[in-house]
Amino acid sequence: MAVPIPNLTALSSTTVKSAVIFTTPPNYAARLSDLLALKGHNPLWCPTITTSPTPQSLIPHLSPPSFSHFSAVAFPSRASIASFSLAAASLPKPLLPSHGPTFTLAALGKDSELIDTPFISQICSNSQRIKLLVPPIATPNSLALSLGEGYGRKVLCPVPKVVGLNEPPVVPNFLDDLKSSGWFPVRIDAYETRWLGPDCAMAVVKKGEEKGGEVYAAIVFTSSGEVEGFLKSLKEFGWDWVTVRRRWPGLVVAAHGPVTAAGAERLGVDVDVVSSDFGSFQGVVDALDVRLRALGHE
Repeated sequence: MAVPIPNLTALSSTTVKSAVIFTTPPNYAARLSDLLALKGHNPLWCPTITTSPTPQSLIPHLSPPSFSHFSAVAFPSRASIASFSLAAASLPKPLLPSHGPTFTLAALGKDSELIDTPFISQICSNSQRIKLLVPPIATPNSLALSLGEGYGRKVLCPVPKVVGLNEPPVVPNFLDDLKSSGWFPVRIDAYETRWLGPDCAMAVVKKGEEKGGEVYAAIVFTSSGEVEGFLKSLKEFGWDWVTVRRRWPGLVVAAHGPVTAAGAERLGVDVDVVSSDFGSFQGVVDALDVRLRALGHE
């Protein structure tokens, strides 16, 4: 059974003191909410983007003999793995013959847990042919570097199509890094990242305009798309990031890893806490908890 996630409009003023806003899309929300709650914080969900798989775009590339032309798949997110799995489920399996050169599946941090035995069995009946590669640093750049020299080989890259927002430089830079290492990256828009619209930050604005309203301790961003979606919605109400800082001067801004932090800073959002361990959300929650407790929040 799904556990309801508190949002900004569902909590009374007696429960939102020292609350932590987070802006993740629905597929990540329960996990981050649980981690914040386990630390004793009040997680308040204010999603600004959503992700949805588009597996149909992958099917032509996974169908034989097309898939055999690839030497690797580089998954930059959980959503890309999920979309790949949905596409594979509609095709005859396994996708690859049991004999042939090593085929690499590359994924980041905790995302790699999705590439389990059932997942691999969809790809090849001979698990010895499949190599799972998880870089020590969970960034797209590290993912590209960990694949080593490509020597002109093809790598399938299931990445997001961004709708309603500007595409951040993360994916183009990732593809450029692969090219620089001699790979031939094939970009497939395997899922959509879509802005949730002009009202997505409305609850934050409404509470900010209330006299004697709630004091938010922190806000957590896990992607630069979330940041842009939040700012774009604020603008609809005549707010900007300066307004947020003025309304809640003690607000701690936490970013899930350096890529998110760099994206936030590029958009004009100053970041106070960056997780050094960003293979999972546990890192940013731990780092934020240390900062909040140092500031006297319980």
